[in-house]
Amino acid sequence: QVQLVESGGGLVQPGGSLRLSCAASGIIYSIYDMAWYRQAPGKQREMVAIISNTGSINYADSVKGRFTISTDDAKNTVYLQMNSLKPEDTAVYYCNRRQATMIYWGQGTQVTVSS
Repeated sequence: QVQLVESGGGLVQPGGSLRLSCAASGIIYSIYDMAWYRQAPGKQREMVAIISNTGSINYADSVKGRFTISTDDAKNTVYLQMNSLKPEDTAVYYCNRRQATMIYWGQGTQVTVSS
């Protein structure tokens, strides 16, 4: 079993920055994918960024060049640095970890981009 705890959400003005963190605890495998998803009101949950233990990274087209995903394996933590935020980035952001055949989700953290 794995527990994921997100932090770092909040209210920010357009053009601002936030950094989300997601700490994993429990039974941690060295082979994994960790990702950030988001879900805006009335919309489906979408993948924002994903990183594997090999260092492979992919981003949604809508965040390329603005968001950066990274990990600290010593802390079992994944980060999402979000720059140049736009109102359309407003959503609940969820952390996701896949290892072995299991998928785990965090509880979500609200990000609101508004003036």
